[in-house]
Amino acid sequence: MRYRTKVAATVRLPDRDERETALEAAGYNVFALDADDVYVDLLTDSGTGAMSDEQWAALLRGDEAYAGSSSFRRFEEAVADVTGFERVVPTHQGRGAENVLYGVLADEGDVVLNNTHFDTTRAHVANQGADPVDVPVPVARDPDADEPFKGNLSLDRARSVVDDVGADRIPAVVLTITNNSAAGQPVSVENAREVRAFADEIDAAFVIDACRFAENAHFVVEREDGYEGASVAEVAREQLGLADALVMSGKKDGLVNAGGFVAVRDPDLFERVKQRAILYEGFPTYGGMAGRDLEAMAVGLREAVEDAYVRTRVEQVRELADLLEDAGLPVYRPVGGHAVYVDAAATFPSIDAERFPGQALVCELYREGGVRAVELGSFAFPETDRPELVRLALPRRTYHREHLRHVADAAADVLDRRESVPGYRVVSEPSRPELRHFSAALEPVDV
Repeated sequence: MRYRTKVAATVRLPDRDERETALEAAGYNVFALDADDVYVDLLTDSGTGAMSDEQWAALLRGDEAYAGSSSFRRFEEAVADVTGFERVVPTHQGRGAENVLYGVLADEGDVVLNNTHFDTTRAHVANQGADPVDVPVPVARDPDADEPFKGNLSLDRARSVVDDVGADRIPAVVLTITNNSAAGQPVSVENAREVRAFADEIDAAFVIDACRFAENAHFVVEREDGYEGASVAEVAREQLGLADALVMSGKKDGLVNAGGFVAVRDPDLFERVKQRAILYEGFPTYGGMAGRDLEAMAVGLREAVEDAYVRTRVEQVRELADLLEDAGLPVYRPVGGHAVYVDAAATFPSIDAERFPGQALVCELYREGGVRAVELGSFAFPETDRPELVRLALPRRTYHREHLRHVADAAADVLDRRESVPGYRVVSEPSRPELRHFSAALEPVDV
């Protein structure tokens, strides 16, 4: 699938002195940079993509009624058609969905298992007084292992946790697809079936974090035995259909700039979710979204499972990975569906984890080329055993080949002077460690 541009936005590359000044003023935390000071923005693929002409047309249909709008009905039908879930509550975005669902599932002293919790998921579980525990397959830690489903949940590790804490303390088992914090690696349908059986075994809810469900389904078609020739839509519906509940950020595979939802099967849980949504999000037929946003996501969910679209999306990510690898960066393989992950520890072997090699790489990419990426290692996830990864997430349907080449050129310039790159230390941070990378300030230190 190829696209024709209908609307164009101008971007400017600030000169090097401007970039140096902006980086220092931001406390060496790229979340604090002004977007106007960024040339190629790969901070996230969440809500940063371009909508289709059909989505823009759907905006004009928006019914802004407070309750029972026709826009909600079209959104509800799209969710049911694509995911198989008929009970859905919209939210303003994915973290709103997490707040609503985990707020009714998790309590003080509980343990929530996940193939790998992402930052806001971890924070929402912790906010309930529960303990978020990661149980990824061991191969997820190996950036060079050629395994097709490195995003899977380890049943052996999960059972070990059950043995330690008891099944009665585990209200939910979560599969994040694709596994964002494990380099965007996919999860097999077979693993989802195993997790379904395990959740039944310990009487826990099986939740799928479905942010990138369509990209995950594409990898199933590519890599999993028995799914050759299947469509993305068929695989997505089968895999999602194994869960008791979904949390979804529509800003990823909903192809919109705002919105999310919780979908559940159990009518009693549905009522509890709706009541919490009224408190934190809005009435259950709009849930923090305008009617026009509901319309756009209804179209976007259907577009997201079109085979040609997902194939084009994944191919662009692979192209960026190849360019970065040609430039000399150690890329996590196989490449995931939404981002390229770089091994920052291997990039800067002289910078130890306490000096945040990933943040060093993030700062240098901006310094060299105005490129904004994000660290997902020891800075973003303190006191967890995570590899030192930097994520370069591609917004959907947004950048072109010349942008990818610019990123690779900036990476090559960083590597040319890697011996002079400093490490960093934190000089101020918020009280909640799960979220410190959003607002902490740092300063460079010699290594």
